[in-house]
Amino acid sequence: MKQINFDHLASSPILPEVREAMIPFLSEHIGNPLSRHFLGEKPAKALEEAREQVARLIGATAEEIIFTSCGSESNNLAIKGIVHAYAKKGRHIISSPIDHHSIIHPLKSLEKQGFEISWLKVDSKGNIEPNEISSLIRKDTILITITSASNEIGTLEPIKEIGRIARERGVIFHTDAVACAGFIEIDVKELNVDLLSMAGNVFYGPLGTGALYIKKGVRILPLIEGGIQEKGLRAGTHNIAGLVGMGMAAKIAKEKLSERRDYLIHLRDFLIDGILNNISDSFLTGERNYRLPYHSSFCIKFIEGESILLHLSFAGIAGTSGSTCSSEALKVSHVLEAIGIDPFLAQGSLTFTLGIDNTREDVDLLLKELPRAVDKLRALSPFSHSTRVA
Repeated sequence: MKQINFDHLASSPILPEVREAMIPFLSEHIGNPLSRHFLGEKPAKALEEAREQVARLIGATAEEIIFTSCGSESNNLAIKGIVHAYAKKGRHIISSPIDHHSIIHPLKSLEKQGFEISWLKVDSKGNIEPNEISSLIRKDTILITITSASNEIGTLEPIKEIGRIARERGVIFHTDAVACAGFIEIDVKELNVDLLSMAGNVFYGPLGTGALYIKKGVRILPLIEGGIQEKGLRAGTHNIAGLVGMGMAAKIAKEKLSERRDYLIHLRDFLIDGILNNISDSFLTGERNYRLPYHSSFCIKFIEGESILLHLSFAGIAGTSGSTCSSEALKVSHVLEAIGIDPFLAQGSLTFTLGIDNTREDVDLLLKELPRAVDKLRALSPFSHSTRVA
């Protein structure tokens, strides 16, 4: 049975060129880049080349890139590192209720420590209004942190406009661009961002690799202490093979960004139209067009998304549910709740994130299997019958 991945935000395949670049650093060049002897020479050179490649992807300089283990670590370093560095200036932070858990949870922890968080409103499509941010900025505001695009609903946020406001008002601005880097053109200077988070696995690099852009001159305290690696901002032995892979993936992503974006938008729109036209009582979440090129997300009424995913998995198709991160706690997705989706309907959320390895035939198979799964589950659902009789 063919296996099809429509969950690329969680796990994308490593490109052959990326794998080849990594192999020497898993076998021959196994030295520590901080070593002063010959074993550290090639790893040290490779590390800095990878840093340069990642920097070029977002229009930064190599010295502004700090390597981490993932996007979540980058987000934690950005938030905690900034607020503790600037705590004497103020204790007020502005953020969005549709940000990733690696933003939301640290902020809630900081609230318990006496920091004040102003949570923005979002509309039914997940859009943030920059003017609201402007109205919330105070003399003691030290950080604005807004996602570039939610991984659950895919809506692209007005980061450039938010960055302009933050720069004019003298407030540090961080964006979680994990879902965007490698697929959306990013120039940190044009966006006026001070910090930006990335993850290598999203743009076909290895899992366990991430980076944080920190604008030159921005002061930040380390999250992990105990070593001089990464300018003392991230202690710990470097994952050289992984970071070399991330660098190569960033280089290829920069070269093929337009080609990938156009291909994925075409495939994404075909998928969205197919689901909305063939499954009754379904609707798209997030913006229809101004969204991530590879992202589609829906609510299917009267059934649970995780039950649909189980049926699709039996057919060799992988997807995800918007409520997955909250399912073990029996909570509805905080993102869907924030955009006003009824909790009952939010249980039927599905997200399909496409990749360059997907084909039209893959989408055709999903459009064949998904309606079957929906019909089967609705036939067993008391909610479906009672609602339709009513």
